[in-house]
Amino acid sequence: MKIIVPMAGMGKRMRPHTLTVPKPLIPIAGKPIVQRLVEDIAKVCGEQVEEVAFIIGRFGETVEKSLIRIAESVGAKGTIVYQDEPLGTAHAILCAKESLSGPLVVAFADTLFKADFTLDSSAAGTIWVQRVDDPKPFGVVKLDENGQITDFVEKPQEFVSDLAIIGIYYFQDGGYLREELQFLLDNDIKDKGEYQLTNALENMKNKGTTFVPGRVTEWLDCGNKDATVFTNQRYLEYLQERGENLVAESAKLVNSVLIPPVYIGENVVVTDSVVGPHVSLGDNSNVRSSVVSNSIVQQSASVLHGNVTNSMIGNFATLTGTPNDLSLGDYNTLRV
Repeated sequence: MKIIVPMAGMGKRMRPHTLTVPKPLIPIAGKPIVQRLVEDIAKVCGEQVEEVAFIIGRFGETVEKSLIRIAESVGAKGTIVYQDEPLGTAHAILCAKESLSGPLVVAFADTLFKADFTLDSSAAGTIWVQRVDDPKPFGVVKLDENGQITDFVEKPQEFVSDLAIIGIYYFQDGGYLREELQFLLDNDIKDKGEYQLTNALENMKNKGTTFVPGRVTEWLDCGNKDATVFTNQRYLEYLQERGENLVAESAKLVNSVLIPPVYIGENVVVTDSVVGPHVSLGDNSNVRSSVVSNSIVQQSASVLHGNVTNSMIGNFATLTGTPNDLSLGDYNTLRV
């Protein structure tokens, strides 16, 4: 089994946090989004993952080494390939054409999920979906009376279905997928100006490939600051339900209260403060004389005399004062 992870977007909706790192490396409960995604897919695959191919922009050597370590953490080989032009989902996946063979999972790196199943690898193709209130921003699927997928529609402006594609796909034959993606590019077949994976899926279906929907217990989006903070909240609850220890032994708590669920990273110092619920404090962060709830504080950041909620504070940032609901990027300093 292989995992193909397109993550070449610049994450503009997550700025300022994506000015220094790509969005998939923003932490959720202490681990990068993409690491959580790869680990969760590896769990539901039911077999050993042999390769994880990351499709990225030119993010630099530090990011690439981090991604290789993520692949190695699930016992797989890590591969880095580049998408230098944003030409659509089909184009992004095809950038990893050397890895498109055998059974594989394609997973776009701005989503997480909660699931309690094992992938049925006997299916020719599985498309993970979730029912949504407003399907217009998503690709959607239509089903027949047997529960098989009959149509793929990209961002429908008129209602055709409320089953949104969440960005995770299983293909029994990666080589066949590669051929269909190449066909789109060779014949310049675009939808809304880009080469879309849904067009390749439609062609495969028309040639007899049977696709079935995969259902998840919960779909968690990381598209913007508020969505990412909410995902951190739900993921902390999920990890707490699984009984995971979320507080590092090296953390130092002085005259402070933790309200679970919280994640406290290595060498964190919390002094005269209340932290939680739903807070992630990255490694080497410092909270003093503050109240922090429902927030993500990244590595080596400081919150001093603050009252912070529904917020993201970047790496090496410093907040002094009492604003609520903010998004403070890496290396920034804010005093109020």
